[in-house]
Amino acid sequence: MKKVMFVCKRNSCRSQMAEGFAKTLGAGKIAVTSSGLEASRVHPTAVEVMSDIGIDISDQTSNALSDFKAEDYDTVISLCGCGVNLPEEWLTREVFEDWQLDDPDGQPNKTFYRVRDEIKERVKQLIINN
Repeated sequence: MKKVMFVCKRNSCRSQMAEGFAKTLGAGKIAVTSSGLEASRVHPTAVEVMSDIGIDISDQTSNALSDFKAEDYDTVISLCGCGVNLPEEWLTREVFEDWQLDDPDGQPNKTFYRVRDEIKERVKQLIINN
């Protein structure tokens, strides 16, 4: 089973939603973790917009990338263009992608919904390709 790391700046919104989709849509197909260049919190609006479609991410935690080892993962997905700030060992995994999605933090709820739906489509493709 492929191990996937979703990484973002603060592991608050985008990477948390990606983790929720991957755990739900990829159950039994991929193992998934999310982290941030720094840890913060799981954004309440991210929890809300995921709950609206039946995915509960309220028990997920915000974790720092430095808490993990790159060699434990096959695929690394940056959701925010932060790939340029990642240590080299994270960029040289079997698969590295930088999705560069808008940060919904501080934006209207409609932005959260749009970004959530973009993440869902990309995660579905990721699962198909793994």
